[in-house]
Amino acid sequence: MKKLEIQDADIMRVAVQQEIVRSEDARYDNKLHGILLACSGMTCEEIADVLGRGIRTIHSWIRRFNVNGFAGLREEEGRGRPNSLTQDDIDGINIDLRKLPLESGYSQGMWDGKLLSHHLEVKYGKELGVRQCQRLFSTLGFRMRKPRPVIAKADPELQKAYKKTQEKTD
Repeated sequence: MKKLEIQDADIMRVAVQQEIVRSEDARYDNKLHGILLACSGMTCEEIADVLGRGIRTIHSWIRRFNVNGFAGLREEEGRGRPNSLTQDDIDGINIDLRKLPLESGYSQGMWDGKLLSHHLEVKYGKELGVRQCQRLFSTLGFRMRKPRPVIAKADPELQKAYKKTQEKTD
């Protein structure tokens, strides 16, 4: 029988692996294939090479399968650190962020990660780092804006002539 080949096999292999990662069902099926290959006598190294996974990942799959059977291959809920903010907190923060910081008693004109971190500690009693606050902006649909710098002692007429977009004077 003639051997069939996939065009651009290396690229397609990466694409298939990415597609597997996107779907919980596909990840489960991928783990089942790993267990099937192990049952067929392949080593963890060989399975890892075939499936494009790490050897430790394959070891983990087999160990979890041996302990919990098929249930051990299902995705586990609650991995990672639990969220310290409740849904009520997030709803309140969303309302707060839609107002200027000046309205909340701050001297700053725009929200940033450092100010939000301080605000959460003062108003909600929650300690979140600056980076987590920046992620919270993104989660709530905000995007970061930075004010344009103002050059000291710059000639406004020269700046206006240099701008890419001219102001319309109608």
